[in-house]
Amino acid sequence: MNASAIAAFADQAWDEEIVPALTDYIAVPAKSPMFDADWQRNGHIERVVRDAARWVEGRRIAGLKLEVIRLEGRTPVIFFEVPATKAGSTDTICLYGHLDKQPEFNGWRNDLGPWTPKYLDGLLYGRGGADDGYAIYASITAIEALDRQGIPRARCVGLIETCEESGSFDLPAYIDLLTPRLGKVALVVCLDSGAGNYDQLWLTTSLRGNVTGTLKVEILTEGIHSGDSSGLVPSSFRILRQVLDRLEDAKTGELLPQSFHCEIPADRLEQARATAAILGDEVWKRFPWACGADGTPALPTTTDPTQALIRRTWKPTLSVTGAEGFPELKNAGNVLRPYSAFKLSLRLPPLVDGNRAAAELKALLEDNAPYNARVTFHADGRVGAMGASGWNAPALAPWLEDALHAASSAHFGAPCGFIGQGGTIPLMSMLQAGFPAAQMMVCGVLGPKSNAHGPNEFLHVPYGKKLTAAVAQVMAACP
Repeated sequence: MNASAIAAFADQAWDEEIVPALTDYIAVPAKSPMFDADWQRNGHIERVVRDAARWVEGRRIAGLKLEVIRLEGRTPVIFFEVPATKAGSTDTICLYGHLDKQPEFNGWRNDLGPWTPKYLDGLLYGRGGADDGYAIYASITAIEALDRQGIPRARCVGLIETCEESGSFDLPAYIDLLTPRLGKVALVVCLDSGAGNYDQLWLTTSLRGNVTGTLKVEILTEGIHSGDSSGLVPSSFRILRQVLDRLEDAKTGELLPQSFHCEIPADRLEQARATAAILGDEVWKRFPWACGADGTPALPTTTDPTQALIRRTWKPTLSVTGAEGFPELKNAGNVLRPYSAFKLSLRLPPLVDGNRAAAELKALLEDNAPYNARVTFHADGRVGAMGASGWNAPALAPWLEDALHAASSAHFGAPCGFIGQGGTIPLMSMLQAGFPAAQMMVCGVLGPKSNAHGPNEFLHVPYGKKLTAAVAQVMAACP
């Protein structure tokens, strides 16, 4: 293999084809169905699916077949197939990504916006480019790079969904439908993950699970003058705090139910130590900390790099990501509000079952409500998929470990790094259950400050180029 030729092809494809395609993609507010209930009528998801499908069909790859698959009432999936060029190969490489996006969020720089793409100093700003609209384009480019050089490879299939940011609740139905067409999956390439830095290839070794939903406390049927009612009518916010205290130690952030924890495997602890030695304090310094009253930056829960990595990948944590029932400050009169509602995001360790955790969380929050208030927790998703389970990678086969280091050295000049991620990719646990012998290459462009889901999200294009070339090299090594 000529690694330089692979890299040159990836560079040219990104500059001439991928960046323009992603610029158009970013401009479309293709929000995931959890954030756009009228996604079908609005047509944004349909737009990005058609654009991506048209781009793929325009590539010069022999035998490429693409189909947009639609199940009634569910978001569509792009499925493509490319026959093997390696003589006698019976294995399949499955490439995964998604095209749906998180909502806008606030705090974008004045010169940037979620749906206003801007390419500046190698960074492509805007919602969804890095998380992970680029995946289908990079996957096809990796295949094309190998074919242009005549480098043999296994059969390739692509699975590009449009429900990932909603917890992939539509995906199991498509997996059931497509399993016979996937073939004998030997390698899964998932491009929806992150990187510890932009200096080497990073392999994701674990992912947390997630349960999201709305916790609502209702104490009145309408708001009442606070001077007339407070002291007699309990505050819905105070009740909500009491209920959350069943789940979380407010002082430490520790999740109290032991069923939400799991034992951390010894090899993951060792990998965390090795990664901490590479990244050092950047593990926690990478975040945009606010400053206290004295001007010094706020502090994380720990400044120990190893513990920081473990806490964001193997510990359960609670985040409140939204609120309802609270007027804007400028409209907040002296009224005791009838209800308070929080959107909760409960991150779960990789080995905790997401559906079981969702059921336990609902019972914990709703039972024995203080003051007999109406307390409800409604998990997002659908029946049978109320929570997303995490994932712990299988042991690396020698061929894959060698290929990862070789590809990282060839295209980055440094060996591959190994890191757990705190996010969730529901497909990984599904595929591992369905194809237990498959190897998993989970990686991505979400490095320091790329800020997926938040303001000023960007795609690091130079890293994307190198990652595409590295993926191609690893695919060529698949037996």
